[in-house]
Formats: sequence, structure tokens, C-alpha cells
Amino acid sequence: MNNLCDQLDAAERDARLLVENLSEQVGCWHPEAGSWSVVQCLDHLAITNYVYLDAMKEPAIRARTAGRLRRRPAIPGFVGRWFATRMEPPVKAFSKMKAPRNIQPGTSPLLADAFARFLASQNDIRDYLRTNADLDLAGIRFPNPLIPGIRFSLATGLHIITAHERRHIWQAWRVRRSAEGAACEDVRLAIEPNAAHTAKE
Repeated sequence: MNNLCDQLDAAERDARLLVENLSEQVGCWHPEAGSWSVVQCLDHLAITNYVYLDAMKEPAIRARTAGRLRRRPAIPGFVGRWFATRMEPPVKAFSKMKAPRNIQPGTSPLLADAFARFLASQNDIRDYLRTNADLDLAGIRFPNPLIPGIRFSLATGLHIITAHERRHIWQAWRVRRSAEGAACEDVRLAIEPNAAHTAKE
């Protein structure tokens, strides 16, 4: 359980660094048509976290009523571990997937709003962990909210959440660096003609 909390803390630290001194313009910059901005990556994470949490709440309540208390570490089984591993960065071509409609980010969320929602989702995940730490998370299953017909353990769901966060924070960092590089190039192109004109004089 501590491992999951550590992963959430690490993702949050990285996200805070990601948005540090980040302007709205750079945060909303898109590398190309159809790709996500830094802000959309954060918005997507918040949305996905809540979709997973909503799917995991009722099974935990039923398990507590049935007395299914913890008997093993909260780690995924073989299939769950494989699925969570596919989420990890760096993202490879074979592991890319289109986000289902219900977890796609807004078209133009504000940076402060998206980041606040992400932080709120982190706190709600921590609350879920604290509330259900005594349950057999590795043995209690829930229906995957994004893949019909698939059931994962609650432990798998939690590890998917943390791996998914690392995936899109990694993506967001790449977008931020590209955006800042593009901004520098725009400045260079704006300055160079003036410099060339001065040199001729």
C-alpha cells in the first residue's frame, strides 16, 4: 500500500514541476492537429482517475460487507501486471491507443482548472487507499470501465492508475519541451531578419 502512495506522491511532484512557470499559451500548445496539449494531458488524467475510482467504489463496499479483509499484498496478478506495464513510459508504437470518448479531455480547458482537478483526483485516490487498506484488494474484482467484459482486481486498477499517470505526465513533458522549443524558434525568426538588416547597414 505504501508503494502505491509513493507512486502517487512521485507523480504529483513531477506534475507540479511540469506546470511550474508554465504559461497558458505554452500549456495549451498542440504539437500537431489532433494531438494533446500539456493541459489536456492533465485533464485526461483527472477524468480517467475518477472513471476508475467510480467503478472501484461499489465493489469495495460490497467486499467490506462480506468481510473480505486483506490476506495478501495489494499487487496485480500476471495479466493485470502485464496490462499496467503497457501503460508505462516511454510510450512505444505498439502500446499506443486511442482514448475512449468518455475519458477524452476537453478541447480547451484552462491550465489552473485542469491542474486543480488532477490534484483533487490524487487526493481522492489517497482517500480510497486509506479507507480500503484493510481489504483484500488483490482478490476483489471490478468491471473495467473502459474495456467491456474485462474484470480486474482493485489492486490492478490502482496500479493501472499510477502507471497511466506516469505515461501522460511523460507525454506532457515532451509536449512542454516541444512547445518551448517552438517558441524559441519563433523568437529567432522574428529577430534574425532585423539582425541581418542591421549587418547590411
